[in-house]
Amino acid sequence: MRRRHALLTAAAVGVGSVAASGAAAADFSQWTCSSCPFEKGTSGTVDVGLGTASDDSAKLADYTGIDRKGVFVVAGGTLRYRDGERFWADVAAADLGLDRRSFDARGGSEGLYALRMAYSEIPRHFADGAATPFLGVGGSVLTLPPGYPAVDTAAMPLATTLQPVDIGYKRSRAEGAATWLGGDAWSYRVVLRHDVRDGTRRMAGSFFSSSSQLVAPVDQVTDRLEASTSYAGRRLQVTLGYHMSLFRNGADSLTWSNPFTPVVAGSTTGQLALAPDNEFHQLVAVAGYQIAPKLRASGELAVGRMLQNAAYVAPTLNPSLAASLPALPDQSLHGRADTFDASARLSAEPMEGLHVNAVYTRNVRDNNTPRQSYPAISTDMFLGPVPRTNQPFSFTQDRFRLDADARIPLGMKLNAGIEQDEHQRTLQEVVHTHETTVWGRLIARPSEASSVALKLAHGERTHSTYGVATWVSPPENPLLRKFYLADRSRDGIDLRADWTIAETVNVGVGLDLASDRYSNSAVGLLEDRSAALAADVSAPLDDQTQVHAFAQSQRVRSLQAGSQSFGGPDWSARTTDHFDIFGVGAKRLLLKGRVELAADLAISRARSNVRVDAGSSDPAFPNAKTASQDVRLNATYRLADKVSLIGMYWYQRYDARDWRLDGISPGTVANLLALGEQAPNYHVHVLQLGLRYRY
Repeated sequence: MRRRHALLTAAAVGVGSVAASGAAAADFSQWTCSSCPFEKGTSGTVDVGLGTASDDSAKLADYTGIDRKGVFVVAGGTLRYRDGERFWADVAAADLGLDRRSFDARGGSEGLYALRMAYSEIPRHFADGAATPFLGVGGSVLTLPPGYPAVDTAAMPLATTLQPVDIGYKRSRAEGAATWLGGDAWSYRVVLRHDVRDGTRRMAGSFFSSSSQLVAPVDQVTDRLEASTSYAGRRLQVTLGYHMSLFRNGADSLTWSNPFTPVVAGSTTGQLALAPDNEFHQLVAVAGYQIAPKLRASGELAVGRMLQNAAYVAPTLNPSLAASLPALPDQSLHGRADTFDASARLSAEPMEGLHVNAVYTRNVRDNNTPRQSYPAISTDMFLGPVPRTNQPFSFTQDRFRLDADARIPLGMKLNAGIEQDEHQRTLQEVVHTHETTVWGRLIARPSEASSVALKLAHGERTHSTYGVATWVSPPENPLLRKFYLADRSRDGIDLRADWTIAETVNVGVGLDLASDRYSNSAVGLLEDRSAALAADVSAPLDDQTQVHAFAQSQRVRSLQAGSQSFGGPDWSARTTDHFDIFGVGAKRLLLKGRVELAADLAISRARSNVRVDAGSSDPAFPNAKTASQDVRLNATYRLADKVSLIGMYWYQRYDARDWRLDGISPGTVANLLALGEQAPNYHVHVLQLGLRYRY
């Protein structure tokens, strides 16, 4: 557009010259368009180097891909191409020498089409110090070496049969996308995504009162398709689309040998079903219409269906029990749930400085899975007296929100609104909940260099008669109130202040208070409160130096009541969580920009305390604590016009104390064969050094 404007200007000047002189036409052959910065040619970077880590840890490797001590390769780069007309291409690759790697290529022709191909891998690691005697880890069948079963973990030959195990998986994603333009304001888009998760995860299985922590296989594939067509006119915009998701699990179950001496004859092998194959299909329509310059309507409609029809695994592997079982009512669930999501929005500016929005949303989940009765088998040992019936839960949620923004005297701005939430549920203790929330935000500018924003919010949720779920066996305490169904009063305060000092230093302070009260609950969650205080500052000390810092502290407290006697409350628990974070960073240019230095320090602390009052002298739970310190230094030194030396140093110290893990070895608890994983504790130095070539 800028090029066209420049040529039109040149043409107008030329016509004026011809008209004035009455001579020959002007010669434009030597004219150039200085305001037409169209890029042309190829450019990019190539990064090559080596890195080293002083230690290894599952926590460190999680997401980062630095999963071993020692040397690793640093490799990556970018490519950028423009032909000076329409065609363009961008390619980026990062972390090619690690388990976390990515590749992204995009290209197309301006105003015609765009293509994208991408691939990425993200590693997940979940346990430090885990070990198991089971053989076949990574597969669907876990067996035991000689010496098993045993009456308890003390009698098991753990010293000679335990083997370390890494629990985690790798998620890889391949994606392709195409967008192209049609005539008359139409465009089209197709996205294909292939996700694979391969590895292991934690699981647990039991035979009555004896339990085993297991390593289950992860062999999952999810394929997604998104296809849409859009029309963008001057007043009307419409998009029609289709979404599909197919999930396939290569391991439909986990079978394991019972490491404990069977209590019931035949209960030597257990089996657990894993996530079943399923699929989801959805049609989507989105539209917006500019009714008038200051009045716009928009809406969205989505209709979907979820299907799950994977074959059942055997109800038991105990041959003695299987002989007496009634037949299953079917070979699969025939699961089907229909979804309906719709929203309508009207935005208007009835007068100068006043904006009003009204939004209505409906979300429906209609579970049409057949209800059938199944034999109630307890841990492959015995058949329960009452069959169990699957419960096809459904719900309908209607929400209406009205909010307005207005400029008021003294240069202030007011935002206020109200929201109604109606929730209808089936087969649950509460059929209907109603919640009303009102809020208001006032923004003021006491001076040109400062601003203050205060938001207040209050919500009240009430419910219809609280009943008892008849399908739960054994039945629930009739005094129990589940927190997402119970009457609730919610209040929130959010205060934010910002200052600009000496035109270069920006300071911000924020306070966030929230409180939930369940005053009509006797057993269950009674209250939940949180308070957070945050501050940040940024300042350019000069043209070559920038610094920033931030700090945040949060406290979360909750109180719940319980009943050991299946009646009124006779014990309570109070949980207090503390989170503190502090960070500071700086950037500095040296030697006329040839050297760029950056440094960041982050310190975080988390503490969790659980106090239980049961009227007895039971010992208190220890505090759970986590502390981490991160130091990162980055440096770039330009050796020549196209070559730079790049370096990175990262130090991390991570110290966790978790009484739920620490000291719990595989044989610590007599009736629990644990994995023995420990809370992560490590400190590591990571150093990277390489060259960056620009072309």
